[in-house]
Amino acid sequence: MLLGALLLLNFLGSLYFFRLDLTEEKRYTMSGATRELLENLPQPVTVTVYLDGEFPPAFRRLQQAVRETLNEMRVYGGANLHFVFIDPSAAGTEQARNEAYQALFKKGLNPTNLGANDNGQRTEKIIFPWAVVAAGGKEEKVLLLRGNQAAPADVRLNQSIEGLEYELASAIRKLSPGQRRRIGVVEGHGELSNLEAGDLIGSLSQDYDVFRVNLSQSKPEALATLSAVIVAKPAREYSEVEKFKLDQFITRGGNALFFVDAMRVNLDSASRGGMLAFPQSLGLDDLLFKYGLRINPDLLLDLNSGAIPLVTGVSGDKPKVEPMPWQFYPLINKFSPHPITRNLDAVYTKFVSSMDTVKATGIRKTPLLFTSRYTRVLPSPVPVNLNDARLPPDPKLYNTRFKPVGYLLEGQFRSLFANRAEPGTTSFQPETSPQARPAKVLVISDGDFVRNDIDPKTGRPLRLGFDRLAPTEFANRELVLNAVDYMLDQSGLITVRGKQITLRPLDKLRVLAERRRWQLLNLGAPLVLLGLFGLVRAWWRKRRYARF
Repeated sequence: MLLGALLLLNFLGSLYFFRLDLTEEKRYTMSGATRELLENLPQPVTVTVYLDGEFPPAFRRLQQAVRETLNEMRVYGGANLHFVFIDPSAAGTEQARNEAYQALFKKGLNPTNLGANDNGQRTEKIIFPWAVVAAGGKEEKVLLLRGNQAAPADVRLNQSIEGLEYELASAIRKLSPGQRRRIGVVEGHGELSNLEAGDLIGSLSQDYDVFRVNLSQSKPEALATLSAVIVAKPAREYSEVEKFKLDQFITRGGNALFFVDAMRVNLDSASRGGMLAFPQSLGLDDLLFKYGLRINPDLLLDLNSGAIPLVTGVSGDKPKVEPMPWQFYPLINKFSPHPITRNLDAVYTKFVSSMDTVKATGIRKTPLLFTSRYTRVLPSPVPVNLNDARLPPDPKLYNTRFKPVGYLLEGQFRSLFANRAEPGTTSFQPETSPQARPAKVLVISDGDFVRNDIDPKTGRPLRLGFDRLAPTEFANRELVLNAVDYMLDQSGLITVRGKQITLRPLDKLRVLAERRRWQLLNLGAPLVLLGLFGLVRAWWRKRRYARF
């Protein structure tokens, strides 16, 4: 009967597929978007993971999590999904190992020296936390070790594990053929040039068709073909006609990303004895106010800040230049737990302003970025002098906490021109347009957020977020790409970034204090139980057979 029951269960299991995830946070359960992507793979996909070999326990957790995620993906991908683990350090000789390293360097796979504490001992190992997804003759690199660099090593590893499904599924989706969405970068008002926004435009061009759009020359029908527009650091005012076209695009379901400055700052004047920063009129205040947001005419100073180069003396016949903390350049390291910003590294801002929300019916407003707990608000006009960086800041003045500097607005936006005539015409705009559609709008009160530096030697744009003074690469680029994916991804794959795995570490102090006790218990208890079992069994046998 038992054998028949097992055969019956196996037969039923071959007919009906099911899996049980008994973890509290459902860490082994693929999202619906990921399952749909994998079940409809149009071509074979191969994932090569360079994370094999012997690792300390903390690293083995990441390695095992990658293997478990790929095993779970293969359940739904079937024969179209293959993966292999490779140890770059497995070469027999040092020369062969160096050649393997050089081959990975040429692919853009840089190693990471990651440390961890194991039983009170510091362990460090050079690893290649990368995977390469290949399909249809194309490859996509996947960085497996992400998260906030300022977080402890175990927390960062946990953040990386939380993002594994999204990173791998996103790479597979990019290699899958499909219709490319169109994005317009607005020009005509002194916005960032192609060189100043070169890294952002190049990054978006890998997955989308990116165009320059002049609102004064474009017809509304041309804007209707776009899925999103980007307004990057305008310096001149928008006309009513241009604003009307932008408003109609958004209220009819178009998405928009605004990176705008509320204050006009001239660093050349600030370096020559100082200047006063005044509000600049871009003509967008009433538009954003209608959508539920106001950028205040002030500047935020933060003790958690970047640096500027200043001449601090003379070395020989050359000036001595040193980086000095500059509180007008806040480093943002506090985010909302939203898919756009979850497990994001710090981002770099310059001359950022505070933001407030106002009533807008039907609009959901989500703050995404916050300054630190040591923030100072300076209302307009604001004196800006680079020589102030030489002076130590007074912590007592930085008594404001967590000011939002970026918002995501979602919902059905009401037109600014409702019940008004279209600018330049007598065409009356109705209260509600029959073409109205829900949309998403991202607003960050820093125009330089998407501005990349230029390499002075080659004249080519550097990676967005790279700070030559640190030198560190901040996550500005990743945030914008996440925001665009969130706005334009109809499959819902971006929501996988919201996956959370609870970290349950042991109490390290109790582990050190009670280590010997638990070792003796684990070693001695099985022996004691085995001995007791033997004594009871011997007594039972003696008692049973003594009757005869």
